[in-house]
Amino acid sequence: MSDYWKNKIVLITGGSSGLGRELAAEFAKNGARIILAALEKDLVESAVADFQKEGVDVVGFVTDVTSNDDVQALKRGIEQRFGRLDALVNVAGRTDRGKVETLTAEHVAKVMELNFFAMVRVTQTMLPLLLESRGNIINIGSLAAKAASRWTGAYPSSKFAVAAYSQQLRLELRERGVRTLLVCPGPIARETERLYPLKGLEDLPEEARRPGAGVKVSRLKPEYLVRRILRAAEMGKPDLVLPGKARLLFTICQLFPKLGDWLILRNT
Repeated sequence: MSDYWKNKIVLITGGSSGLGRELAAEFAKNGARIILAALEKDLVESAVADFQKEGVDVVGFVTDVTSNDDVQALKRGIEQRFGRLDALVNVAGRTDRGKVETLTAEHVAKVMELNFFAMVRVTQTMLPLLLESRGNIINIGSLAAKAASRWTGAYPSSKFAVAAYSQQLRLELRERGVRTLLVCPGPIARETERLYPLKGLEDLPEEARRPGAGVKVSRLKPEYLVRRILRAAEMGKPDLVLPGKARLLFTICQLFPKLGDWLILRNT
């Protein structure tokens, strides 16, 4: 454990539950001061209370990241309370399921609104603070940001957009001191596996309910994943793909699309 994050102000969207909360705990363990921003008031208050019991310097904001007014209010709250921001972690998002033949533009827009447009909204709003601190941006993508698979609806399209946006941020901001990390993790191991509800999508195979729509990779332990994310950001890495062996598949998909499609069909 290094002192890199000690006393740094870290904003985590979607930070009241799931991966966002696990990242908050890891940042706190490394000495950071935490800002949780999430939509559900009860979850925000519960997460803040739990962290405060452990002595964590934390504050929560009930924020709809799809709302310009809410995100602007979040920025004002950060400026008033802390006067600066050292890191933005864009976690808020949603998964999706469905066949591409039934995918409507309206449905894609809904998924893109939270998974991509909200990320752009928060990043652009917080960017002046991050430029001033020469801080870090961490965008949570997915293996689906590198290669699409069946039955996952608008999810891969939204995450591909996250990957492209992250690269643009790296290219344009690195000389100004802001470092951007794209994180592309596979499914995360949970004590109870979260199954996607298929109400109205009963014609999809049962495997589509599983994390990653049944992708055949080992589940990532949350504690391992969050440690790797903090370390990669600290080192200034451009992206983090876990499990690492997935990089080979992504390379094949780029160089040999037909072979890549065959491998994806076989492993999902």
